[in-house]
Amino acid sequence: MIGWLIVACEVLFWVLVVSGLFTRYVLKWKMISVCLFSCTILADLILLVVSVVDLAHGQTAKLSHALAAVYISVSVVYGRRMIQWADNQFVHLFLKMPKPKKAPLFGKEHAKQEREGWYRHLGAWAIGQAILWGMVWIADDMSKAQQLLVMAGRWTLVLVIDFVWSFSYTLWPRKEPKATLEKPSD
Repeated sequence: MIGWLIVACEVLFWVLVVSGLFTRYVLKWKMISVCLFSCTILADLILLVVSVVDLAHGQTAKLSHALAAVYISVSVVYGRRMIQWADNQFVHLFLKMPKPKKAPLFGKEHAKQEREGWYRHLGAWAIGQAILWGMVWIADDMSKAQQLLVMAGRWTLVLVIDFVWSFSYTLWPRKEPKATLEKPSD
């Protein structure tokens, strides 16, 4: 049951974002668009409540319960950025505004961006760990909470790998490729 709910919540999130953009830029209903963007939080709350109720009623945690915790935490940390990205794309594609500025690909600015991305990942991980361990506590039986514990461990490993990857650019910044020299004509 939780698996399809994760998909439904993700679809609901993007339907609300697109509706918010449409009402903001096409219909010029600023307040309605703010309400629609704010409702994206409802998708997370629905998923969280259903997951917790499911575990509280004695269900054995499945991968879908663990993924619900990941989805919720990622949505909390990255939701605003995803909406901003969609907003930038919408105004560029449909309102013919200038193309959004691309992220830096080289040097110190790129390294800084990578570190900031890791800090956001750390925030999502911390929220996710709190949700996962809260679900373990609600399950009240370690044998029924194995999938939650496995996800907590795997996500920690991914966070460590992301740390090494992201901070490697601080030690060894990516260099801009040198322009190719023009070949002399024959």
